Formats: sequence, C-alpha cells, structure tokens
Amino acid sequence: MNMRWSRFNFYLGLLLAGALLGGCLGPESRKKRQPSTIAVHLEVPPDGTNLNEPVPIYRAEPVMINVERTPFLTELNLSEAKVVDVMGGFAIRIQFGRQGTWLLEQRSVAYHGKRFAIFCKFGEHLKNERWLAAPVISRRIADGVLIFTPDATREEADEIVLGLNNVGREVEKKTKW
Repeated sequence: MNMRWSRFNFYLGLLLAGALLGGCLGPESRKKRQPSTIAVHLEVPPDGTNLNEPVPIYRAEPVMINVERTPFLTELNLSEAKVVDVMGGFAIRIQFGRQGTWLLEQRSVAYHGKRFAIFCKFGEHLKNERWLAAPVISRRIADGVLIFTPDATREEADEIVLGLNNVGREVEKKTKW
C-alpha cells in the first residue's frame, strides 16, 4: 500500500510542478517566444498566369503592385532583424544570411527599378498579416541588408522583429552541425 501512495504522490507532485511552472508563462512570456514570418516577393508585370497577382501595399492609401506569388526570401534566410531609428520615424532592418545575401544581390541587380513587396505575419498565433512595404530597388544590395519603413506602428514593428529573431534562433539551432 505504501508503494502505491508514493507513486501517487510522485505523479501528484509532477502535476503540481507542471501547473505552477505553466502558470508562470503569462502573456508577456508567451509574447517573447511567439514567431513572425516574412516573405519578400518581386514586382513583375502581369502575364495572365496564376504565377503572379496584384497585392495592396499600405492600408491607408493602398497601391496595387503585381508580384510573384512565390517569395524569393523568407524568415528562413534571415540572420537578424532590428527596429532602427531613421529621420522622421523608424524602419525595420533585416540582415540575411549567406544564401539570402546572395539571392538579394542577384535580384537587386536583375530587377533594378522594380520593387520588393514585403509580406508579414505576426502577433499571437500569427493572426495579423499584412503587406508591410514595397521599397524600390534603386541599387545593388551586396551586403544582405534590407531596410524598409513598414506600414505598422512602432509596437507592431517591435513585435515583428522579436518574432523574426525568435524564428531565426530556432532555425539556427536546427541547422547547426
């Protein structure tokens, strides 16, 4: 009989410990671990196929831009994201890894004068999704850094960057040898 009670007490103790530790993960802690996604698409001329589509950039005064449906860069290519202060506001600075840098350089040379359309999902359970920006490709981008002013509040930008860095850390853990 003592053996059964000790086993019961052991499992009860585990259950209580799990409940206490789970209770410590409040909304702030969950927010620090939530992911964000980002996808960089190229502006292309409409060709009548389903390989591209027009998308609205900016919520207040939408501008329709025709983009390839398949992104050429995603959060999986990301090395680091930051919110940076710029004259008159803030911007999101994304540093891509080696493969992302190569892809960004290749596209910025080949599509000079076109736009990158940037789509993002963020927030709890990725419930917010939006086309954030469409910067014009005005130069060759050889350093793997893409800086853009997002259609987002400062708080949303901070949340996006935090989520992108969370995903970046997870990808880095899984790809280390």
